[in-house]
Amino acid sequence: MANVNNSIPITSVAATILTAFGIEPNHEMHPANDIVLEKMNKILRGEKADRVFMFNPDAIALWLYQKYTALFTDAVCASDLQIPMLSVMPSVTPVCFASIYSGVMPDKHGIQKYEKPVLTVETVFDVLIKNGKKCAIVSTAKDSISCIFLNREMDYYIYETMDEVNEKARELIDKDEYDLIVVYNKSYDYTMHKQGPEAEASLNEIKHNAETYKAFEEQIAKKWPHHNTMHAFCPDHGCHEIDGDCGSHGLDMPEDMNIIHMYGFLAKK
Repeated sequence: MANVNNSIPITSVAATILTAFGIEPNHEMHPANDIVLEKMNKILRGEKADRVFMFNPDAIALWLYQKYTALFTDAVCASDLQIPMLSVMPSVTPVCFASIYSGVMPDKHGIQKYEKPVLTVETVFDVLIKNGKKCAIVSTAKDSISCIFLNREMDYYIYETMDEVNEKARELIDKDEYDLIVVYNKSYDYTMHKQGPEAEASLNEIKHNAETYKAFEEQIAKKWPHHNTMHAFCPDHGCHEIDGDCGSHGLDMPEDMNIIHMYGFLAKK
């Protein structure tokens, strides 16, 4: 594998979400991803999004997409573009999701190791709330997304199992009350740590994540026909195999740093 890192950082996601809504990002955020915005502009016919749905599977690396592309079929079919992205160091979950939703590097948002303090820097959620938008996070208990974005005027739906998380996400899509919904699924990360990145059980979880994303996209298409929507499949970091056939991440290496993000857009009818 070539020792080459991708060029577009995950810190661009925050400004991309805000710009999709037509809201100015704060000056510290990394600039938005113009590729995403140009595609959105074409599909939404120059209009802004009024709904954004973010699906955050954990630890899905670019090399997995390249080697096992067929496992991603449902996610690819549900999206309009796939973009190689670069994570941040250390490439561990709380650091990476803090960068994704704050738009700044770890030295600015303050999480620089595997810990889960509540962020005090401005995030996508804070900017949206100030602009009258309603946000929700749906995640499993004690995981990073459940912890580091607390204490904001938004709704948190925290459950013990991923099935409960996905069931609640489907319910929220049906109710259509939120401008931004963020959904976290940890199944691949959990499995690959124990059995290895390429174990059959781990690869099955990648396929399941792709199927879950496509199911969300199909439900959004049915339930939100009167909205302009951006939806995304956005993991936080990659992974690599270690001794004992287990999986790990956190290093400054392409396997851990290079990931794949997918975006799709649905124009209102």
